[in-house]
Amino acid sequence: MENTNFTLMDIKVAIFEDGKLIRDALQTILNGTSGYACTGAFSNGSNWEADIRRSNPDVVLMDIEMPGLDGIELTRLISQKFATIKVLIQTVFDDGNKIFNALCAGANGYILKNDPPHKYLEAITEVHNGGSFMNASVARKTLNFFTNKNIILVSPETVDYQLSEREKQILSELVEGSPLKAVAEKLFISHETVRTHVKHIYKKLHVANRTEAVMKARQQGIC
Repeated sequence: MENTNFTLMDIKVAIFEDGKLIRDALQTILNGTSGYACTGAFSNGSNWEADIRRSNPDVVLMDIEMPGLDGIELTRLISQKFATIKVLIQTVFDDGNKIFNALCAGANGYILKNDPPHKYLEAITEVHNGGSFMNASVARKTLNFFTNKNIILVSPETVDYQLSEREKQILSELVEGSPLKAVAEKLFISHETVRTHVKHIYKKLHVANRTEAVMKARQQGIC
């Protein structure tokens, strides 16, 4: 059931998932965990705009394979119409092409359906806080896909981007696919401090998101 008893502090999540068992399980996890609320659960995207307006989510959990509009196209539509809503792709596929297309459509993260519940909650929190979540295997697949397809997001020349040692440490963790919370714990700094460093990294590298930052770091050997 949709949760209408959420608080202002809860992260509101809408689910687009055609599998009833998975949809119900995700609702149960979200509504049973403090700080989260499922405000809508839908089996397809046929009425996506009305569903989004009614559920008013902070984060959308999006299945890729759905009847009618697929999750990638729906992600693109939501990103264009509701720019503040974060979209977290959740699927059984770790195919590089699907990952790439989802990220190009505006997805803020990518999680596999066999990831445990605590990873789902971590991913939802991460994208809600302005981060970008990928589990380690998905991050590797994405980088391999870009490399194999010779996709160049940045110019190959070597540039001194004036990154501090701390920023280089954090960028290295981003390349490894570490979520911001894990980076904060490893470096013994606050989550908010990590987010501030990440914003500075993006600005110095002249990139818009984590994917571009990771590609630039890998291509130019920045860290």
